[in-house]
Amino acid sequence: MTASLLSLTDITRTFLQGDQRIEVLKSISLDIRAGEFLALLGTSGSGKSTLMHILGLLDRPSAGTFLLNGRDVSEMDDDGLSELRNRTIGFIFQSFYLIPYASALDNVLLPGLYSPTSTAKLRKRAQDLLSLVGLGDRMHFKPSQLSGGQQQRVAIARALINDPDILLADEPTGQLDSATSTEIMTLMADINSQGKTVILVTHDESTAAVAKRKIYMEDGRIGEGG
Repeated sequence: MTASLLSLTDITRTFLQGDQRIEVLKSISLDIRAGEFLALLGTSGSGKSTLMHILGLLDRPSAGTFLLNGRDVSEMDDDGLSELRNRTIGFIFQSFYLIPYASALDNVLLPGLYSPTSTAKLRKRAQDLLSLVGLGDRMHFKPSQLSGGQQQRVAIARALINDPDILLADEPTGQLDSATSTEIMTLMADINSQGKTVILVTHDESTAAVAKRKIYMEDGRIGEGG
């Protein structure tokens, strides 16, 4: 049996609100193996966004152990976490976050600014990724010239530019119609079939239907089903 890519043990996350301590995550234990397609489901306030931020190395737990590829990330400083995040995790968000004045190609290249890979190789990879997501003929279009679905495809290509181990998608179809949502989720399933670990955060069961495993969150706790 392969070792877990991501392993969380008794993770809690507490925030201070005035003098009150609010426990948002309550003793979360979860293992995610390389190559999985996992959907993390829950309503607003369930704790799924907080858990996503911890999985994406955007936040630290208040207590518990988090291992990424066997490495305890709690031992790392902010610079180390930043470098690991850029190399290991690709992010896809509901709002796309594309630079409006930059072409699709330049948007995809952006995370590569911190990569040791040569500019020429990165440019070729960005072109190949845009072709992979069906935008080979729109590389030089700006976001305003693209539909919502096309903008999300650019965002997916951007998330893949550094060849991350993990693709973390936060409500990736939240601004898309149902037909386009199906296309985007089919694309993500295709990417997963090529070996990428995909973690999908959503409140929508239909969006999560393509995932191979579903985790449900409620009141900061976790349980499997579906």
